[in-house]
Amino acid sequence: MKYIDLHCDSATVSFDKGYSLSDAPLHVNFNKLGASGCAAQCFAIFTDGETESRFEDYRRFFSSGVNAVESYGGLISCVQSGKTAAMLTVENLGFTGGDLQRIAALGAGVVMASLVWNNENALAYPNLIMRGGVPDFSAAEGRGLKPAGRAAVELLDELKIIVDVSHLSDGGTDELLKGRKIPTVASHSNARAVCDMSRNLTDAQIKAIADCGGVVGVNFCKDFLGAGDTFDCIKRHVAHILKIGGEDALAFGSDFDGIPTVNGLEGCEKMPALIAYLADAFGVRITEKLCFENFARVMREVRP
Repeated sequence: MKYIDLHCDSATVSFDKGYSLSDAPLHVNFNKLGASGCAAQCFAIFTDGETESRFEDYRRFFSSGVNAVESYGGLISCVQSGKTAAMLTVENLGFTGGDLQRIAALGAGVVMASLVWNNENALAYPNLIMRGGVPDFSAAEGRGLKPAGRAAVELLDELKIIVDVSHLSDGGTDELLKGRKIPTVASHSNARAVCDMSRNLTDAQIKAIADCGGVVGVNFCKDFLGAGDTFDCIKRHVAHILKIGGEDALAFGSDFDGIPTVNGLEGCEKMPALIAYLADAFGVRITEKLCFENFARVMREVRP
């Protein structure tokens, strides 16, 4: 079964370590993606205090030698040709300093973007408390978007860049989703009712994402999944998101190469086993939606 993964950090890690995306010794490379049946992989350019110049270095690295797609039409064409599509996303727009012209300069090619990572920036607050430089996920952040963050969301909508609320504060996420009509995603977040930590979504947030036509990408990080067998933990989160948001709100957001190696999902080559497990648990039709159809629909609606 073909699948789309909404988030990995493999491009930035590969660049930093001098690897090729084709065969990097990481959770994700293109050889592994092809063998796993991946239809499309979202590659996040992750920045935390880096300069705009560094962002452009990452972007140029990503763009060299990948089957980059920017639209639903490009996605379908790539899949029909038997290739794995690569989609460029941005994790943390903090490097722009909240400057709308700098955000607009991202231009075509960026499919999805989030406002913040684990440190406050000019746009927003993260959903954690930093203690001695280490994120404490035991408490959520109630403050909403900053004025520059509100303006950035409006601009991203105009640019048809999908807005990603993963890492965003509870207050910011609630504000952004209130009455929202444009499909919005949490690219790599789980259900707080299943694993009570601040990086996971409340039921109200899951429902609001579903109501605007968005999706929640289930994250494979054990801290977000909770204790127990990896596949069983993922099944619990999928079941809860299905209960709260419905079958159209499900997706994968592995966070490969941004998280420690997980037993049973040591790399993307293990995805077929997980997909078979979920198909046994939820049926083929719901699993097909989770794997491919739901995020493909978001692409069709936002970036046709």
